[in-house]
Amino acid sequence: MKRIGLLSDTHGHWDERLALFFEKCDEIWHAGDIGDIETADKISNFKSLRAVFGNIDDSKVRIVYPKIQQFRCEGVNVLMTHIGGTPNRYEKSIIPLIESNSPNLFICGHSHILRVMYDKKRDFFYMNPGAAGIFGFHKYRTALRFSIYGVEIKDLEVLEIPRNKH
Repeated sequence: MKRIGLLSDTHGHWDERLALFFEKCDEIWHAGDIGDIETADKISNFKSLRAVFGNIDDSKVRIVYPKIQQFRCEGVNVLMTHIGGTPNRYEKSIIPLIESNSPNLFICGHSHILRVMYDKKRDFFYMNPGAAGIFGFHKYRTALRFSIYGVEIKDLEVLEIPRNKH
């Protein structure tokens, strides 16, 4: 069993409420727009970090983190990128990767909109953790945590922080 913390779009912002929410997690996964390498370092010094770069990330972040992560966690095949779209409207460039890799869990960020759903057409879970940073149009900063038991994804929890409360 693994406890996963999932966030995206920190845009250089990491605070104690995120650390408290992820305290019991084994790993943190970041779906891009980290903001800067210093933020990535803060997170990776706190917990093991798997991340992808996003469209606002500079060359320092892009050297360390790839555009796409494909990996297995327990028995779950994970595909993670920053700009992925939504079910029935995936980014055209990501569709071949989805089709060739048959993920059980597809993760993306970018929209700043928290969305978790099962994609019946493609037979996988879709997760976008929204935005954990303070920049953007979102009213709430959000993050997710969940557990992976073998091939099952369970115990999903959401953190919501009003954005105007830094």
